[in-house]
Amino acid sequence: MSQPINLVKHNKSATLTALAAACTLMLSAPALAATPDVATAPAATAPSAIDSSKRIIRRANPDATISSPQSNSVQPKAAQQNNATAPTQPTPYTPAVPVAPKPTGTTQVYQRGPITSTGIDISRGQLNGIPTPQVRISDISFVPTLLIPQKTGLGTDKLDVSLLDDFIEDVSPNARHYPPNFPNRSQRHYTREKIKVLTEWIEPYASEPDASYDVLLRAAKLNGMGRNLDLGSDYAVRAGQYVDRAIKAKPDSGEANFLYGMMLSEGGGFKEGKKYLDKAVELGYTEAEQSLAQSDLLSDRRNEALERLRRLEQQVPDNSIIRQQIKLIEDGKYYIWDLPAPDIDVKPNTPIT
Repeated sequence: MSQPINLVKHNKSATLTALAAACTLMLSAPALAATPDVATAPAATAPSAIDSSKRIIRRANPDATISSPQSNSVQPKAAQQNNATAPTQPTPYTPAVPVAPKPTGTTQVYQRGPITSTGIDISRGQLNGIPTPQVRISDISFVPTLLIPQKTGLGTDKLDVSLLDDFIEDVSPNARHYPPNFPNRSQRHYTREKIKVLTEWIEPYASEPDASYDVLLRAAKLNGMGRNLDLGSDYAVRAGQYVDRAIKAKPDSGEANFLYGMMLSEGGGFKEGKKYLDKAVELGYTEAEQSLAQSDLLSDRRNEALERLRRLEQQVPDNSIIRQQIKLIEDGKYYIWDLPAPDIDVKPNTPIT
């Protein structure tokens, strides 16, 4: 009974094997049927206009995105076969239309317009409990802007020395010569502190080997006043070095020769300073004659000092300081710059920008 059953199973297995082989041969054979025509696809974008030569001019769309091949979906296998067998259609000529790039920003041009006030006018008392500010026009001052070359040569950067020159002009009558003279101790203290700040500011520029004459001259003035105000020997050394370099840069500078001669003679080097003071006199620097009179007085040449100053008074009769100096010598004094100090308005230490 078991044998017939096995025979039937064997016959069924042979039949299935034969059918699988036949299907394989059919699938591997080339397709002999004609490939159906591919339907013409509609145009992707409609033309914006057509010129007289029938050339299509399409509208530029800078915002359109182009998909990369990686992002395209995979076509079915049958569609790929149809595309491979379909004849290639000629592509109509489409002239390139230049697309202007979109601006990334907006250029704004300043136009003058009427000045308008915004916010709360506290001068009219809108804020309770807030004191109304009081200001006078006399409290406002303007300093002329002055720019000097930082280094020698063309094309150098400029330094704004407006506030520096304004300070030097204010305190020179009090601290330019020895001994310095101030109306009160507060003004002397404020001047000392301001000189510290200004010399620290100008030092990096003046210490450069190619520093300009204008920088060197101002550094020499500041350090010279610092020496007179007993700020230390470093100020005296730097003052001499900077004015010496200034003279080498401009040998015919009356101011530079005067500064060097004044510093040397007031420091005790009467003979060394006379050479520079005499040259400054030749260059028309009036104050050099006064420094020579001071050297004569300190060298026990009182009559020579008086004669020099009286001669100078005739040359510049409008100079009231010379008459005061003559009076000091006639009264037996030894320092012609020991005059009543003008009242200066040096503010407490403020930064220089």
